[in-house]
Amino acid sequence: MTTPHSVPYPEPFFTPDPQAAAGSRIVDFARQAVRHQGAEGIQDPTDYQALYWWSVTDLEGFWAAVWEYFAIDAATPYERVLAAETMPGARWFPGATLNYTHHALRDLHPDAPAIIALDETGAGHEITGSQLRAQVASVAATLRDLGVGQGDRVVGYLPNTPHAIIAFLATASLGAVWSVCGQDYAPKAAADRFAQLEPKVLITADGYLFNGTTHDRRDASLELAHALPSVKGTVLVTHVGLAWPEDRHPGQTVPWQDAAGRTEELACTPLPFDHPLWVVFSSGTTGLPKGIVHGHGGVLLEHLKTLALHTDLGRGDRLMWYTTTHWMMWNLVVSTLLTGAATCTYDGSPAPHARPDILWELAARHQVTLFGTSPQYLLAMAKLGIEPSQHDLSAIRAVGCTGSALPASAYPWVRDHVGPGVQLASTSGGTDVVSGFAGSAPTSPVWAGELSAPNLGVALAAYDGTGTPVRDQVGELVVTRPMPSMPLYFWNDPDGSRYRDAYFATYPGVWRHGDWITLTSHGSVIVHGRSDATLNRNGVRLGSADIHDIVERLPEITEALVIGAEEPDGGYWMPLFVVSAPGVTLDDTLREKIRDAIRVGASPRHVPDEILAVPAIPHTKTGKKLEVPVKRILQGAPVERVLNPAAVDNPELVAWFARLGAERRRQRGLVTTADHDTGSSR
Repeated sequence: MTTPHSVPYPEPFFTPDPQAAAGSRIVDFARQAVRHQGAEGIQDPTDYQALYWWSVTDLEGFWAAVWEYFAIDAATPYERVLAAETMPGARWFPGATLNYTHHALRDLHPDAPAIIALDETGAGHEITGSQLRAQVASVAATLRDLGVGQGDRVVGYLPNTPHAIIAFLATASLGAVWSVCGQDYAPKAAADRFAQLEPKVLITADGYLFNGTTHDRRDASLELAHALPSVKGTVLVTHVGLAWPEDRHPGQTVPWQDAAGRTEELACTPLPFDHPLWVVFSSGTTGLPKGIVHGHGGVLLEHLKTLALHTDLGRGDRLMWYTTTHWMMWNLVVSTLLTGAATCTYDGSPAPHARPDILWELAARHQVTLFGTSPQYLLAMAKLGIEPSQHDLSAIRAVGCTGSALPASAYPWVRDHVGPGVQLASTSGGTDVVSGFAGSAPTSPVWAGELSAPNLGVALAAYDGTGTPVRDQVGELVVTRPMPSMPLYFWNDPDGSRYRDAYFATYPGVWRHGDWITLTSHGSVIVHGRSDATLNRNGVRLGSADIHDIVERLPEITEALVIGAEEPDGGYWMPLFVVSAPGVTLDDTLREKIRDAIRVGASPRHVPDEILAVPAIPHTKTGKKLEVPVKRILQGAPVERVLNPAAVDNPELVAWFARLGAERRRQRGLVTTADHDTGSSR
């Protein structure tokens, strides 16, 4: 394996302050790795590329260094770092026993905030390290009394509040398995996930806040409880002040204030490194959501690496990252506690009509040091004319961004409107590994529109159509060596066939993630979008994100979705769907402006065939555009075969696209079975 050091770098958009970089945890880690692990090739501990190449060429040495640097507290020691490197089936740290909750609580200052609970009204309260430990101990004792033991499942139907964190940590302390989803999921959608797990206890809230409205979820909670026949007890959280009706939930019920108000001692059960910690679910857009199982040890090491080394979190820091409980970022946000830093929860809209800059206001008030969000949020802030710097954001040293490709236009906006010394750290990963494949670090430069580098310990490559690694050209995102946080297995997949088919069917023994990326000669990573949503016009490929980036920069456009659909007669239809900004009409002048922008900024070969106005773009519940399902619907696949409406933020949009596709096929004489179904229902 050769390093790209000899290739001249293009001029970066942002270069870390040398003094700040030298004092970062990643540099301290590199120094220790050289001293204790004999890390080869690291002449300068601030050289991220040298550290990265060592981390993927000496995988065992790197993860042993992570274990040592963070002083992992194992009840029994590991026999070796990696007993089997096969994928799937890698065995990490056999023999070690430990517990995630123990590590989440051990480094918290007892009198300093551990959790800062916030909402869209601006209200907030703090939970100190000692208070968090006491509440976790109390809830753990309550769960034991409800019959929960090692391997049992506890599920939460909860907004992003401290209750979810406390319940998770209590569950994990016992060796039970946790899963959670937000209350914007309908009861059936939540049951589609939770019923697979046959949970013993349900923890649910009375409601949540969003955009100035209190959403009452008491009836939804009751419906969900009845849809989970395995549940023996329900813990009822009063979050928005609504009274719970008595004697309506099946089994035993316990008010949260009783569950969390006992005086108990916390005892964390030592567990094998690969004991299940939680089950996170795929979006479920194309069928029953897949339950993805991660282990205590793998998550512990991966999240310490990501949060402490890549984002430099430690005691005294505060992280606020807007998320819902059913997005994998919630799991990562909880792990902030592993570093000794405080984490913020937030219930509400990221930009409520009454106070669209509320997140920046709260970040200033609570001296947040790492602010996390999505590309859509940053683009919306720019188009709304929000000025974050009117608040004192001097504590923020980095803005993290994930969820989709971050357009280059966002980088100068953050510099000019958040702060010139703030590092914009775009990251890309997935629920599948509940972590990142590529991102940034305190020692890495930033190029606008690019991710600074692959993450430490991630043997990232881009494969061409023959399975050959390529550089400076688009290829499939693959990972060629195992990561500790790769799934242990899928739930209800006894022979592992669904797991293998999901990631290893294309390249045996190599993880294929399903994204198009470019690995550049200067070490960065460019994400082009989903590989199964690639635009392939006359053999010339372009990622959909490249089009979205160009179009969504235009002030007249709020959001865009481009589709490249192969048609039965051999044709190729490439429509662009756009949501106009308030007060803007999509006319021929604007269409031509969009075409010109794509022609100049992306590719003249990928100017869309049509530009169509839509009321909104459909997303998964975690905010990802439904590119592939919309493509298949437009091609004529029956909606019920490609999409689960319960997993969509606005199911009515799906019907709109189905009607559009059916009408186009009728006009071209390409009627399918789905068209007969659509026609009969009109």
